[in-house]
Amino acid sequence: MSFRMIKTGFMLLLVGGFVAASALFLVNRNQQSEVTYVTAVIGSGSLINKAVANGSIVPRREVTIKSRVSGVVEKLHVQPGEVIKRDALIAKIRVVPDAVALNSAQARYETARISASNAQLEFQRRAELYKKKLIAKDDYEKFRFDYRIAREEEEGARSNLRLIREGGTGEGGTVSNEVRSTVDGTVLDVPVKEGVSVTETNNFNEGTTIASIADMTDMVFTGTVDESEVGRIREGMALEITVGAIEGETFTGALEYISPKGLKDEGSVQFEVRAAIAGASQLRAGYSASADVVLDRRDDVVVIDEKFLMFEGGGSNGESKADVFVWKQLPDGSVERIKLETGLSDGIFIEVVSGLVSGDTVRLP
Repeated sequence: MSFRMIKTGFMLLLVGGFVAASALFLVNRNQQSEVTYVTAVIGSGSLINKAVANGSIVPRREVTIKSRVSGVVEKLHVQPGEVIKRDALIAKIRVVPDAVALNSAQARYETARISASNAQLEFQRRAELYKKKLIAKDDYEKFRFDYRIAREEEEGARSNLRLIREGGTGEGGTVSNEVRSTVDGTVLDVPVKEGVSVTETNNFNEGTTIASIADMTDMVFTGTVDESEVGRIREGMALEITVGAIEGETFTGALEYISPKGLKDEGSVQFEVRAAIAGASQLRAGYSASADVVLDRRDDVVVIDEKFLMFEGGGSNGESKADVFVWKQLPDGSVERIKLETGLSDGIFIEVVSGLVSGDTVRLP
């Protein structure tokens, strides 16, 4: 076989391979791949339109107990978590008197004591003379009156000295170095320790807090609602409260207070809300929580995922007046453009009032 014949055969084989490859490429290019569509079967469900409030769980009534005298905490008689009654002893304060005030009180007491002793002697002399009918009754009554006044001044000076020195008169006075509870409840916090100096509460000073006491059987939710949603909520609306520390459990409540004034927080205006909680015996003060205020609710209605909808002539929410359309897939695989009447939306699913029924199939636009 000559070289020319071998060369010719090789060229024919190369051309044939090229033609076959081109034909295969054109066949694969013209072949239609199978097209798939995203579809969904319409079903029934429940829709809830809600406003969210973030806040915490707090007692409805919490009081702070403060000292009525200045001094040093000598003894604490309670600790956090204890349930106490009204008038229970919380702490005892050891008064550290001011040196100048103490010296002045002692001087006043000594002066009053001497005056009372002198008045007593004068009264006794006049009493003897009156018995012997040597003086008139008016003179006797005058010295008896002066003696009583002197005794009262001595007693007042003694009480004042005791107040300055010990912080109490020991006779049921309103000022005492014993700090007692003013309400029944649970001790939430005792922010002071034994040996710590405390200041008294008066018209010019708030005073040092000795303990915080609250009724843990009556808990409420307090939180804030954004100004964009506060106009849609009303007192008496139901709430679903979720506590971060208690997983898998939801508490119910009723909205009982909406602040008439908002406060600006990081560029947005927030309104305070408060709600009573049902069955809150296991809750602790300070738990962080979020509350869903139920604005509207639909149960057992036809619902559709909003991604399957097309809106024309208006907004994209379920309550707008826009025309809403959907591609309905027919049994033969073709589609038909259907106009819907929609209702409540929760932002993901929307209620279908008319146009589709449960079991229909829709296709993504």
